[in-house]
Amino acid sequence: MAQFCSGCGAQMADGATVCAACGKAQSVAGASTATASSGLNDNIAGLLAYFFIPAIIFLVLEPFNRNPFVRFHAFQGLFLGLVSIVGHTILTFIPVLGWIILPFFSLAIFILAVVAAIKALQNQKWKIPMIGDMAEKQAAAI
Repeated sequence: MAQFCSGCGAQMADGATVCAACGKAQSVAGASTATASSGLNDNIAGLLAYFFIPAIIFLVLEPFNRNPFVRFHAFQGLFLGLVSIVGHTILTFIPVLGWIILPFFSLAIFILAVVAAIKALQNQKWKIPMIGDMAEKQAAAI
């Protein structure tokens, strides 16, 4: 079974304890390591980051705000939420055509959030088109 780094999401060799790409120590079983003294695994924190409010909390609280994996998913979750708010606002004020497009837009946002949350749970860094690059830049700027 493929093993992925909890810090950068890079694929690692089976049984590796340190990521060759970023140097972050991994647990032996390949599961995500627990964030220092938080009791919450990185992959669970990444999944929760797609629920908007936890994303803000993770960007403010130690030790999550120092973890690149959690920061990436928190920023991506926030950016996706902002795209959703702006898109819904714009489509609501466009008569007929906007109202027809709105359910499909909502479904697309939901699917993107679910796929990204599942990838976070699997210790992967899946980038949502356009949003993912911005999130990666923000996560790297500590």
